[in-house]
Amino acid sequence: MQQSPLITNSQTTDDFFIPDFCNMQSVLRLLVVTELLAIFLVLADLDQQHPFTWSDFALKSFLLSWVAISIAAIICGLRPYLRRIKRSYAAFVIFFMFLTLVAFFTFAAEGLLLFLQIRQPGDIDLKTVLARNVLMGGIIAGLVLRYFYLQEQLLRKQRAELTARVQALQARIRPHFLFNSMNIIASLIMVDPDKAEQVVEDLSALFRASLKAEGEVSLQDEINLCQRYLGIEKLRLGKRLDFEWRFDNLQPLLRIPALTLQPLLENAIYHGVEPSGEVGKVTILIRWTGQELSIVITNPYHADKKSHHKSNSMALNNIRERLQAHYGEQSKLRTQAVGELFTTQLSYPFSLENTES
Repeated sequence: MQQSPLITNSQTTDDFFIPDFCNMQSVLRLLVVTELLAIFLVLADLDQQHPFTWSDFALKSFLLSWVAISIAAIICGLRPYLRRIKRSYAAFVIFFMFLTLVAFFTFAAEGLLLFLQIRQPGDIDLKTVLARNVLMGGIIAGLVLRYFYLQEQLLRKQRAELTARVQALQARIRPHFLFNSMNIIASLIMVDPDKAEQVVEDLSALFRASLKAEGEVSLQDEINLCQRYLGIEKLRLGKRLDFEWRFDNLQPLLRIPALTLQPLLENAIYHGVEPSGEVGKVTILIRWTGQELSIVITNPYHADKKSHHKSNSMALNNIRERLQAHYGEQSKLRTQAVGELFTTQLSYPFSLENTES
């Protein structure tokens, strides 16, 4: 059982194709690109008659830096409005503002050079310089806006494909688990009505969690949900199933993508315990280092027996993609089979400093 994944809060609350220039890191990256562009433009003008001059570089750097800072400040202030209008209208507004700023700072830069007597009247044709700068600015702005738009479309496509894969996994696992649970309930109704009622409550909690539209949940809530799941499987498998929880330095504010741990336990039981008629033990170790949360699940492994469940790789791939959607490339999901033991290792960066109280 799995739910459709949601992307992190920053992605869901600010789904706009232009970077958030209210964030200082985005502004710093923009300035770095601006200085690289200034160097490129100076080098592109070099020839034997026009050697490199620091004044030319300073002029281009000044012009581009102030255009970049100004457009970033304007987009930051107008961002709530731009997000509400059509993408094409927002792109046109940004494009027009950018060209206006290029024209304004071209006049400002030339005026400053004349004021400082670095350049004398008549040294250049201001109309030609203005037309060249506006044309080059328009080309650059068009390319950048097109890049940001295509990047947003690619991210949307990836999220839609990820959601579709997880929903396919849901449709595949739910009936199997539901039928087994209903059989358990039916067998307990006459023998132990109280226990049958408890199974119904546990089953309801599991399916309620799978239908919730939440990206992350409390780690403790996920553990409680898994304990309910293991309780149902314990009734079905009896003495064949044994499990052990181990915790190290857990904190109440730790969080995890919803229904990440439960499918891993489901795989451990279906692929490790069920194929053998012997007693199988599943061990779950959850440890937080202060900067990273790691989960290690071990279960029996039978190399000579083919698993009768084909959803294992699909479940692992979807969990891996969900972790990367939430926590980036630093999140890991590895599996290893050594001897008669199969190990699943999951880890992702998590710091309480970034957790809202």
